[in-house]
Amino acid sequence: MKPHTLLLAAGLLFAAIPTGHAADTATAQNAAQAIPQPAAQPSEAGLYRFTVGDLRITALSDGTLPLGIKPLVKGLPPDRIDALLAERFERDPLETSINAFLIDTGSRVLLVDTGAGQLFGPYGGRLPLSLAAAGYRPDQVTDILLTHIHTDHSGGLALDGRMVFANATVHVGQPDLDFFLNRDNVAKGLQPRHYEEAVATVGPYLKAGKVKPFTGKAEILAGVTAIPTPGHTPGHAFYRVTSRGETIEFWGDIIHVGPVQFRHPDATVAFDIDQDAARAQRRDRFAEEADSGQLTAAAHLSFPGLGRLRRDGDAYRWVPVEYRNRQ
Repeated sequence: MKPHTLLLAAGLLFAAIPTGHAADTATAQNAAQAIPQPAAQPSEAGLYRFTVGDLRITALSDGTLPLGIKPLVKGLPPDRIDALLAERFERDPLETSINAFLIDTGSRVLLVDTGAGQLFGPYGGRLPLSLAAAGYRPDQVTDILLTHIHTDHSGGLALDGRMVFANATVHVGQPDLDFFLNRDNVAKGLQPRHYEEAVATVGPYLKAGKVKPFTGKAEILAGVTAIPTPGHTPGHAFYRVTSRGETIEFWGDIIHVGPVQFRHPDATVAFDIDQDAARAQRRDRFAEEADSGQLTAAAHLSFPGLGRLRRDGDAYRWVPVEYRNRQ
């Protein structure tokens, strides 16, 4: 079968998705590709509930998509990328999650990122279904914590020019507003479609006076601290949420490809706007978090995207949370 190419207008790079991807160069890769791949089937809404202190938190799936890894990752040869995927019985393109997270404090309902909305074509856009399955309506959301303004994080903010979360205030780093919503930055490397998508999704909230930006590390709500981590985008940020001595950090896009970047933290991705800064942020944050037991929520690791980081020699190892289904 001949390869075909799928390109999505997104904050990620989606590249060639071969239907009969061959791997001739590595035994491990050949072994991985010999494993039958399950046919894609429609899924019910994705949600996973857990608690942090007094907070009721729900991981919400916006869907998954086949992500072309070799065109995306910078700093590693293609055969090394294939070998790393093959170690986990995975291959390129890698089925990649788009995760959002809802935090119910009792008095407020916070949403960390909003998924892709309608902007990824056939992929993504399942957040409203997941939100409803979790028992929440969009009008109940009081605050949206955007890790950054890329389509797969801010695309769900608006639909046909209207705010989806009509009662919510959007919190986002000021440098991202300055970059993505200024047409003049197209001459400085901003992709025109990213400008247009930012205007379509964040713009309605700006016009309604519903955007509250931050410029430095700050407690933006009770128990919620914004931590600027510029690199992937100018205003990229973590959010650290604390309750009764327990904490969780929401990482945004400091990591995209777990099988590759945990082993090689220096590897960047094509949509890191500042490659050097993104690399440094990942190195510093991984070194700080490793072996600490800090619970972390990641936007693009396999749903629910929850786990902790272990040091593994000069690299790192992701330890997913244990599954619980009880009172």
